[in-house]
Amino acid sequence: MNKNVVFYLAGFCLSACVQPAQVELIEREQRRLRGDVGTLHTEITSVRTTLADSKANLQQFQRELSAIKEQIDETRVQMGRQIGQTNREGDQRVRELEGRVAKMDQALKAQEGSFKAREEEIKELREVLQATQKALQESAASGGASEVLVLVESTAVKRDYESAWQALEKKDYRVAIGRFKEFLKKHPKSNLANNAQYWIGESHYALKEFGQAIIEFDAVRRKYPQAEKVPAALLKQGLSFAELGEKINARLVLQELVEKYPQSSEAMRAKQRLKALES
Repeated sequence: MNKNVVFYLAGFCLSACVQPAQVELIEREQRRLRGDVGTLHTEITSVRTTLADSKANLQQFQRELSAIKEQIDETRVQMGRQIGQTNREGDQRVRELEGRVAKMDQALKAQEGSFKAREEEIKELREVLQATQKALQESAASGGASEVLVLVESTAVKRDYESAWQALEKKDYRVAIGRFKEFLKKHPKSNLANNAQYWIGESHYALKEFGQAIIEFDAVRRKYPQAEKVPAALLKQGLSFAELGEKINARLVLQELVEKYPQSSEAMRAKQRLKALES
């Protein structure tokens, strides 16, 4: 029922049983109440509007917050990629630098070895010079110039042989072959000549050049038949034939070694190899 009707009926009922002053009072109170109700309606409407605006603002804030979170996630992904790329580039750079340092270290060691070799050569030359000066002083009165020449020659032979031997010890077989051949050209009558010839064969054997090794070992037997290296040369010559699959030649050489040098340590090894070839 309409609120105005209610108030009207209430006023009508009251007017029948109350005084005019009371009626006026009641009407004023009704008017006040109606005003309060209107104000309340207005406030409720305002509150509803405010709530609607707040809800809209909250939804907008949530959308903006979601967009910000997406931007943060994207930024993190991009930063991760950049950091990964930077790390990879850094690692590559470090590896390059380490490689350069390793090469420089190798070069430095090579230079140190070269300097050391030069120092040894200078030391040897100084020893030769001192020995020569001493020999000259001692032989000046007696005219012994030939003794000085022998001393200088023996020192040079030792120096050249040791130079070739050092290359052999370092397993630099190509260099060793060249130096031993040069030694034989310069000192063909030296007591170390047969050794030099043998080590040429050994260098070729180490390089698995068995055909050339056979030739070089045979030169030891032909040129220096009385040398101590002959049994060793025969053994390695036989082994070289065996490596090439020439079992008949290998057996012939090894049998010759056993027959001519039965007491040598090489003969014992030759016997063992002969048994292996026969099986």
